[in-house]
Amino acid sequence: MELKKLTLLPQGVEILLPAGSPLTDIEYETPRRHIPFGCRSGACGACVVEVVEGAAGLGEPDPEELDFLEDLGKAGGTYRLACQCRLKDSATIRVAAD
Repeated sequence: MELKKLTLLPQGVEILLPAGSPLTDIEYETPRRHIPFGCRSGACGACVVEVVEGAAGLGEPDPEELDFLEDLGKAGGTYRLACQCRLKDSATIRVAAD
């Protein structure tokens, strides 16, 4: 099983997950909740993150995710809904501030 590294900023926490894992799986890897997850279906916006490095490693966003990010004022390609991402390669994300 190939592991990929997800780095969370500003905490600097590094988490190894199997390739293809949804980012929601980080809840099972650390005792602390680093990313707030709400609905887990891309409808609440609680898990917005800024992709600092490795955007391609999180998979392509679908049109619904992009539309919702635009509604949240987070359009432009550097933001994602963590609940909609799968870690295909190593990436660095920052929990988005309101």
